[in-house]
Amino acid sequence: MNIYISGLSYNVNDADLNELFTEYGEISSARVITDRETGRSRGFGFVEMPNETEGQKAIDELNGVEYDGKVISVSVARPRTERPSFGGGGDRNRRNNGPSRRY
Repeated sequence: MNIYISGLSYNVNDADLNELFTEYGEISSARVITDRETGRSRGFGFVEMPNETEGQKAIDELNGVEYDGKVISVSVARPRTERPSFGGGGDRNRRNNGPSRRY
């Protein structure tokens, strides 16, 4: 079960998240998402627990609790969706004078 945790303090790291969830069962992975540029926490993370029952118990008991001075939200993670790419391509020198006409 993949679990999403939001509202994390910027001081929380992967080891802290692992320690928090270990009380509820086996942890496959625990990671706090960081900004690519600064390396600073983005305030959310994911924990993977192989046992669904243990994962659900962790969600039920940790959702809405205060951790490291902030109230966290804990839920089942939604599947990741592909985001459209808005970069590259096209003729950048063409003026934007309405629709392109090709005959």
